[in-house]
Amino acid sequence: MPTLNFKGKTAVESYHLVVPHHILDFDEKLSLTDSPSLDGNLIIEGDNLLALKALLPTHAGKVKCIYIDPPYNTGNEGWIYNDNLTQPQFKEWIGQVVGKEGEDACRHDKWCCMMYPRLQLFKDLLRDDGAVFVSIDDNEVHHLRMLMDEIFGECNFIACIANVNNPKGRSDDKNVATAHEYLLVYQKAHATIGGWPPEDNVLRRYNKKDASGNKYREIDLRKTGDNDRRQDRENLFYYFMHNPNTKDFYATRDPAERPGFVRIVPIREDGSEGNWRWGLETANEKRDILVPKYMPVRKKWSVFEMDYLGPNERVKPTSAWTMKDVNSERGTEQFLELGFSKEEFPRPKPVGLLMRIVQLATTPNSGDIVLDSFAGSGTTAQAVMQQNATDGGNRCFVLVQMPHETKEQEARRFNICARLTRERAARVAHGHTHVTPAGGTVAVNALGGQFTYCRLGKMLFDRFRNFPNGEYPSYEELAKYIFYTETSRALDVAGIDYDTGRIGEHAGRSYYLLYTPDGNADRALTMDWLAKTSGRDPRPKVVYCEKIHVHRRDLAGYGNVRAMQVPFNLK
Repeated sequence: MPTLNFKGKTAVESYHLVVPHHILDFDEKLSLTDSPSLDGNLIIEGDNLLALKALLPTHAGKVKCIYIDPPYNTGNEGWIYNDNLTQPQFKEWIGQVVGKEGEDACRHDKWCCMMYPRLQLFKDLLRDDGAVFVSIDDNEVHHLRMLMDEIFGECNFIACIANVNNPKGRSDDKNVATAHEYLLVYQKAHATIGGWPPEDNVLRRYNKKDASGNKYREIDLRKTGDNDRRQDRENLFYYFMHNPNTKDFYATRDPAERPGFVRIVPIREDGSEGNWRWGLETANEKRDILVPKYMPVRKKWSVFEMDYLGPNERVKPTSAWTMKDVNSERGTEQFLELGFSKEEFPRPKPVGLLMRIVQLATTPNSGDIVLDSFAGSGTTAQAVMQQNATDGGNRCFVLVQMPHETKEQEARRFNICARLTRERAARVAHGHTHVTPAGGTVAVNALGGQFTYCRLGKMLFDRFRNFPNGEYPSYEELAKYIFYTETSRALDVAGIDYDTGRIGEHAGRSYYLLYTPDGNADRALTMDWLAKTSGRDPRPKVVYCEKIHVHRRDLAGYGNVRAMQVPFNLK
């Protein structure tokens, strides 16, 4: 498989592994809940690379759907490269505004370096049946496709959807007025992409009703397209016999004509013999939903299937989305309807686009998690809440947004995450009333819901695996990190046994943490602890502790026990 090379690639290929873990600190004032926690809806303020790494101990392998709208790298956005890599080629990049191609020859390299570790962390966070959707345009779609082929695997590509978000086209384009952007879709392993309830353009096709009032449409049973000739699939060529008077109707391979019966043969448009879509046995089993019909214009008989529209029928999405609710103008209108202004956030994504993605990638009553780490104005939060209100679902959102996206915002202390992302979610959840520029009053209905607002806190430990400046992480934070790095799974802190130090089990192995977060009272692995613990827990063990008071020969006497010292032996 061809791979993409860019300046800095060798440094970023494994960068996601050395990104330091940070603790997430709750802001009870900005949270919309009485009990802030990392369960349920989350809004995280901070660098999204650090936030994604901080989510691993609690969310690894749990996210069902990821949607992101990263910088398109048009050359006019002014986005800032801030990933703090130590290699020389990055030092000249950090904190610099990414400009036009003529001014910044490394613009595409910087974009690829920014995306690569984030895509790696997405893969770790996704469930095996999860999918990632990325909005992008022509500036980077070719690079993004190759990056995702490399990280997720070419076999896990699902679709490149043309999202027609500006049907009239951009009038300032030089040669061709661009009317669309793209939505790249990849799965982690075996995602199932669902469908949407049928809309008017589909419902109009189901224009017939049976005796019970059920809607259906008629589809010709004759095969069309490739391999539609009789000699292509001889087993699919047979005869239907139909008596218009008695209504007798059946399929047979016997070519003999019978008095009073019409013999119906699959005839192609050029008059030659074709074949049917179903085999003979299936045709007879399902003949109660088959209709023999004479077509006066074509002067021939054929057989039609009664294709019913079920009550929970879903329509498969196409690779071109032309619906009105994915239009960019609708996104701005919806943002204004909540009492914000155009100046606060340009070109917010339309809620309809995200609702369609949520419908395709999640199921209503499963608690599926939807992650957006370029949250911007918070469209994803509104879409999840609206979809839950529509179908009674209990999906959760996790949003990540930097406080400032430009130096201008930082200079005037305009915190996007608190002022827009969080505020939009709060207005949608609890309702909102505002006065329009024209002086009218608009009320936004409450959809209900809660969320926890948090910020990136201190590092769990520094790059030398020491606790920074003598600051000791809580027992739970260290336990979550240890369990994730050992098992690649999130830890349920409710299962921690603080007395024995047992934090969890995976694949027949028990994990222990002997640790006191005060820097004074060291919890040691001793012969006495080993004897008591092995008596009640005979499984193989991994024991993280502050001191080891057992010789390796004595340790071997208790079977498969691996002793690790905190913090020095932290992975």
